[in-house]
Amino acid sequence: MRLLVIEDDRRTAAYLIRAFRESGHIADHASDGATGVVMAREGIYDALVLDRLLPALDGLAVARMLRTEAHTIPILMLSASAATHHRVEGLRAGCDDYLAKPYAFVEVMARIERLVAGRTANPSADALCVADLRLDLHAREARRSERPIQLNAREFLLLERLMRRPRAVVTRSMLLECAWDYNFEPPDNLIDQHMHRLRKKVDAAGESALIRTVRGVGYWIGSDADVPT
Repeated sequence: MRLLVIEDDRRTAAYLIRAFRESGHIADHASDGATGVVMAREGIYDALVLDRLLPALDGLAVARMLRTEAHTIPILMLSASAATHHRVEGLRAGCDDYLAKPYAFVEVMARIERLVAGRTANPSADALCVADLRLDLHAREARRSERPIQLNAREFLLLERLMRRPRAVVTRSMLLECAWDYNFEPPDNLIDQHMHRLRKKVDAAGESALIRTVRGVGYWIGSDADVPT
């Protein structure tokens, strides 16, 4: 997943960003509400972690603005207050969930996973499948039939993005956005190099090819019978 943390407290933000990245996810940071809105509008994030008290725009204003503009990104609000009326304000502003500080990171992660899963066609799904390829999102494991596939964190994110849109072309820009930080300046052919290594792991000798190249555009995943949409 790619996550956006909007938090003005540097220590809290650093803790969340580090924990998300160590969990194998991509996490970007905005230190104020106005910057957070601009970044969230790009539509590249799977979920937003939003502090309630922020400079420029507070968390409630950020949530209201995004919902007014019809952005559907899941929002988890973090707040120093557990008061009922503050939770109600956050939910009514458009947040999908509300968590009071102090919190354990494992709960933050569990709530985000639940919110993101709720956007899929099958909210209870914990794995993605294309032909005989299975990607377990919770165990973070991949298998091709009975063959385990060893993936590093970035390869897992790239494969997840492909498998969330089977038979559809995923551009190089979309792949870059899902697996690298916001301010990263990619060298030439970075995506192609990573996809070459990923393809060698997914499509082993003797197995039918699943990952396909669309020259000049990007990649798609599917069986021989599939056609990109």
